[in-house]
Amino acid sequence: MKLRLLAGLSALVAAAGLSACSSSGSGDGVSSDGGRTTLDVWLMRDSVSAAFQQDFEKGFEAAHPDIDVRVQIQEWDGIGEKVTAALASNDAPDVIETGNTQVAQLAESGGLLDMSDKVADLGGKHWLKGLAEPGAYEGKQYGIPFYAANRVVIYRTDLFEKAGIDARAIKTRAQWIAATEKLNRGGRQGIYLPGQNWYTLSGFVWDEGGDLATESDGSWQGSLDTPEALRAMAFYKKLQALGKGPKDSDEARPPQAEVMAKGEVAQIVNTPGGANVVAQNNPALKGKLGFFPVPGKTADTPGAVFTGGSDLVIPAVAQHHDAAYTFVKELTGDAWQKKLAVAMSYVPNKTTLADAVAEDPGASAMAVGAAVGHATPNTPGWAAVEAKNPVKDYMTAVLTGGNPAREAEKASDAITSAMK
Repeated sequence: MKLRLLAGLSALVAAAGLSACSSSGSGDGVSSDGGRTTLDVWLMRDSVSAAFQQDFEKGFEAAHPDIDVRVQIQEWDGIGEKVTAALASNDAPDVIETGNTQVAQLAESGGLLDMSDKVADLGGKHWLKGLAEPGAYEGKQYGIPFYAANRVVIYRTDLFEKAGIDARAIKTRAQWIAATEKLNRGGRQGIYLPGQNWYTLSGFVWDEGGDLATESDGSWQGSLDTPEALRAMAFYKKLQALGKGPKDSDEARPPQAEVMAKGEVAQIVNTPGGANVVAQNNPALKGKLGFFPVPGKTADTPGAVFTGGSDLVIPAVAQHHDAAYTFVKELTGDAWQKKLAVAMSYVPNKTTLADAVAEDPGASAMAVGAAVGHATPNTPGWAAVEAKNPVKDYMTAVLTGGNPAREAEKASDAITSAMK
């Protein structure tokens, strides 16, 4: 699956043609059969399967016969502008799925309903940190965690077995390096790690106790030049050198799963869905791919990872707040979360539900990392950082021989400038 990474939101665009377009054709949301509330919901492409959607709608409407759910599937491309326009209109849908790191930008405009008083009712104390934290803004909870996905290590089981390596025993970074060095022989790449895979670097930064940016007295500053972040970059450089990944491009150029499919790569860091791409491009590797969580600094704590995924929000201008909340509570509740996790190989929104994916090797590996996952700095200004992405330039500079401290200082200054 695709991670729902941060997308920059443009200025408000004309709301004409971009409204919720109620399926009932009724502006007041009451369908023609009278008495039932029509609830318009935007969910994103590939977030739920057609079978799950049908199952949920049938179950929800049986439990709540006074609500008629109308789900409209949206495309990720251009969704930022479409949601922004909807929030500024008088015809917004009642519930919207949005990428977890987009909530702060939407909340800043005042367009979202504050659901802080619902957190306890929704079991918020067990929410994944990487979904819950970016769903909040200035101390208020606007986004309700929906599902998560994150990176794991996808590895060749046959190559590990041939090298005498038990992937289940790899719990620390040191063990990971040792195994990768052993695999990096005979023309084989122990790991394919492109130089600009900054989400993977972010995990190492969090492991070290650092962050990409920090806030002080309401002001955000880049922090790649801290000792913690510099240690993370040093580890990334050591790991990246055990393969032939390009130093000046990211995991999409070329697609790393396609590189692994050529048969010379023992490991990549990707979402589990990447294994399907590998097998599709090289059927000979079907059944020869496994997963393990990104290792941490110590064996008792898995590696921190960037938590991608979605939150559910309710527009402030929506007409049916009570019914919308009922929908959100059901879809993010334990029963449907377990079903969604099994159906889509996602990580459920609560740490207490990790057992739901115990039989799914990829999803269970994700769940381990998600328990200690993070999101990008929770500020609307981060969108401008990703638009230019000085983190990528910094990584390439260091990997090609630049002075780490000097390059980190430049990158931190660029991050600070972008967030202003």
